[in-house]
Amino acid sequence: MASVSASLPPPLLLTQRKPNLTSVQKIPFSLIRDRRSPSMGVMVKANGKSSESSTDLDVISSIQNVWDKSEDRLGLIGLSFAAIVALWASLNIITAIDKLPVISSGFELVGILFSTWFTYRYLLFKPDREELSQIVKKSVTNILGQ
Repeated sequence: MASVSASLPPPLLLTQRKPNLTSVQKIPFSLIRDRRSPSMGVMVKANGKSSESSTDLDVISSIQNVWDKSEDRLGLIGLSFAAIVALWASLNIITAIDKLPVISSGFELVGILFSTWFTYRYLLFKPDREELSQIVKKSVTNILGQ
């Protein structure tokens, strides 16, 4: 169950425009007046199915399959711990490099140039986008071992 609450000033809530929120009209909501401040609060609760995407479920099921098929679970735990430590160390190294004035500007320039090249190479034209999609699908199947 998810819930959202917001506190908005009265002029924003009491406008004369009719919003086009057809999907939100089915969600039950309640107005709560705060006695300490002149603003009004809105609380919205959503009930129903989870909004997880199918890719999240595929990744979770793949991880569960790897865990169930593994004979060396201690090795998997160690490998995941090593991955977390490597991520932490790489973030600290990037933070240290970012504090150096000349090197961080150089990396920023390299990032801009690479992003420009990647956009031109894979995203501008439809056949290139299809090629990128095939590369990504092939890499995912290689990683997951399917």
